[in-house]
Amino acid sequence: MQEQRSNRADPSQLEPTERFTVRVPYYVKYRPGYPPELLALMEEEMGLTPQSAIADIGSGTGLLAEMFLKHGNAVYGVEPNLEMRRAGEEAMAAYPRFRSVNGAAEATTLPDACADFITVGQAFHWFDVVPTRREFVRILRLGGSVVLVWNRITTDTSAFMMGYEAVWRLVNSFTPPKPATEQKDSRPRVHARDILWPSGYQSRSFPNQQEFDWEGVYGRFLSESYAPLPDDPRHDPAVALLRRHFDANQENERIIFRYETCAFYGPLTA
Repeated sequence: MQEQRSNRADPSQLEPTERFTVRVPYYVKYRPGYPPELLALMEEEMGLTPQSAIADIGSGTGLLAEMFLKHGNAVYGVEPNLEMRRAGEEAMAAYPRFRSVNGAAEATTLPDACADFITVGQAFHWFDVVPTRREFVRILRLGGSVVLVWNRITTDTSAFMMGYEAVWRLVNSFTPPKPATEQKDSRPRVHARDILWPSGYQSRSFPNQQEFDWEGVYGRFLSESYAPLPDDPRHDPAVALLRRHFDANQENERIIFRYETCAFYGPLTA
């Protein structure tokens, strides 16, 4: 039977800056923060101090920015999506050293040489790399570093996490491939880090996790930019499978959602 398509816009057809608009409440509640080992790495290997100025690009709801604000840093939170930016402003309202900026990676609107560190959490794959690199060179101070960070879901670390991967296979099986004429996204991704750091970069990884009840698991799923929302015909079968994996693996109605926090970092040269 041919799949019925929702009237809602397919997330894959939205511009990157629009994809999370309807997911802001889920993102605020259910996305993970970053482990303290990341801050220690930046202190020990890159010279981070409380006096360092941070430009957090694609800052979203402030999950990465807050780590630096708690450390005492001044942070520019650069975010192009209005709803995400407002959520970040609300979440960071208690930190007077947070400055919210309506800008994008390719055009931050920040002053020249204003940051000791440029950080990006979970967002670099959305950027147009060549103009982003040019902009990063402009706003980074001499001797500064760029740090790209991802919380990567580790699907091979538990039965539940393998089940979570199976849910995404189901979602993808219901999603027809885009015609070649619609595959317009030509931004370089595979070699993005090599373009950013032609002379090489360093990387480190750390374990990270969240603990969820069923509501949290469901909210974490819906925080993904490609997750089918309730008005999408793929939603119900995907959530039914997710619930089965939760019920089969929960302990005291809770599960551990596991990640590997991956950091790629290095100085940037013109």
